[in-house]
Amino acid sequence: MRNISRRDFLKGSGAALAVPFIIPSSALGLNGTVPPSERITMGFIGVGGQGGGHLLGGAWTYIPGGYSARPDVQVLAVCDIRRERRERATQRVNENYAQMPGRGDKPCGAYVDFRQVLARNDIDAVLIATPAHWHAIMAIMAAEAGKDIYCEKPTACTIHEAQAVAAAVRRYGRVYQAGTQQRSEYGGKFRRACEFVRSGRIGRLKEIYAYRDGGAIKWPTRFGPGRPVPDDLDWDLYLGPAPWLPYDGNTGSHRFDIGELNWGQHHYDIVQWAADADETGPVELFMDEGRTAYRYASGVTVFGKPYPGEKVGGNGGACFVGTNGRIAVDRDNLISDPPDIVREPLRPDEAHLYRSDSHSGNFLECVRTRQRTICHEGIAHRSASALLLGGIEKQLQRTSKWNPKREQFVGDDEANRMLSIAQRPPWHI
Repeated sequence: MRNISRRDFLKGSGAALAVPFIIPSSALGLNGTVPPSERITMGFIGVGGQGGGHLLGGAWTYIPGGYSARPDVQVLAVCDIRRERRERATQRVNENYAQMPGRGDKPCGAYVDFRQVLARNDIDAVLIATPAHWHAIMAIMAAEAGKDIYCEKPTACTIHEAQAVAAAVRRYGRVYQAGTQQRSEYGGKFRRACEFVRSGRIGRLKEIYAYRDGGAIKWPTRFGPGRPVPDDLDWDLYLGPAPWLPYDGNTGSHRFDIGELNWGQHHYDIVQWAADADETGPVELFMDEGRTAYRYASGVTVFGKPYPGEKVGGNGGACFVGTNGRIAVDRDNLISDPPDIVREPLRPDEAHLYRSDSHSGNFLECVRTRQRTICHEGIAHRSASALLLGGIEKQLQRTSKWNPKREQFVGDDEANRMLSIAQRPPWHI
């Protein structure tokens, strides 16, 4: 048979039928719409506070109306262990799409089990915003199912999990974005701070004050009698790989104590970026005045506490101290001492880092181009690991040597046993 173009086919079909063949403008991408074939199809796993904000819009997502309002995205699935939450979110997505040209032809479905979302061949990417103990396993299973992944922090709860996520993403050729959005958002303050530091504006970098201590997940050790599990809740699926415990009415994202992990990964992500350590980690850990401290092969020392007397840096940032000055940055401020360090624009011959002005936009663009995101799996692995190493150090309370290439403690079997934790069957890494 002779190959014919889509346009020739439509022209021939119209002539044969002798009636006008009308194609909606939305199907052709006219009037500012994106044709269905060009939209990225997504599933959302966990639609509580953070996940619901990503889906429908929230102050911390920087997406008016959420992903579901983007013309280049079609949300096909919402998954949550709470019936009322998933059904409400699904209804809102479908109501919104009913008002948007060409969007109501593919309704969004509601699911309780995330594996059903991963099994759909028509979904390109998933956004994971569940409680932290699920992040690594879901990300790995999503990669195995051929999905691209946006995963909220903490991206892992153990170093073994962080390693496994990075390995799975690379093995299956997926795109991964960690939810450490400070590299993209907040007017570029964090990127510029790291560029100034890496350009030598403060001389040789000596110390970094991360404001946050190391962290580790902690399972409950004591609990009282359980309560009846509501009919609209899948409690066993909520627990997943966590140890079994009775339902107590709490299904929040912080039901299990994740200490500094959630907030702290923001801080250590910027520490790693400024220290040019995205592909490595510290070589020594020790305690300093009851807080964790790290030393890199470069000689830079990181303290898990505020810089003395400095208030800037606590809101997701850090303070960088060099031989010729210091820079402090957080979500609201970028300052330096002396002040001219950050006032003079970056010169062409200075360090220019990966630039993204939208974390969600960067993820979606990389889904299309297959390029690596600004917070790809390797970056997420190393920033999570830096934080988790501090959690191990707090348990050991002694100086430890770390080999960042082999990702093992040097000659320390006790410490190496802390790189992973047991998981409740049948879930495992």
